Amino acid sequence: MLHLADAPHAAGRSEVLLKLKPHLDAEAVVVGHRAGTGKYRGLVGALEVESAQGRRFFIGSGLGDAMRRDPPAIGTIVTYRYRELTSSGLPRFATYLRLHDDG
Repeated sequence: MLHLADAPHAAGRSEVLLKLKPHLDAEAVVVGHRAGTGKYRGLVGALEVESAQGRRFFIGSGLGDAMRRDPPAIGTIVTYRYRELTSSGLPRFATYLRLHDDG
C-alpha cells in the first residue's frame, strides 16, 4: 500500500491510500486455440501458448472480440502480462497484451 506521506491516519477506506499491484510481462508462441463457450461460442476462447521455458498454458483474458474472431496464427509471438509464477512455474493471472513487436 502506498500512503500519502503528509495525510493523517484514518481507519477504514481512505482516498490517501493506493494499492500497488506490480506485474511482469513476457513473450510466448501461440501453439493452439481453445474454442469459446457461452457468449464466445463460435469464437476463440483462449490462446494456447508456450513460454521460452517450454511451459504451455492458456491466455483468455485481455482478448478483444475482434481478436477472438480473427486470432493470431499458430507460430505468432504474443506479449502477455502476469503477476507472478505459480509453484509449478506457470504465470499467475496471465493477460494478453499485444502481438510481439520485433522492432
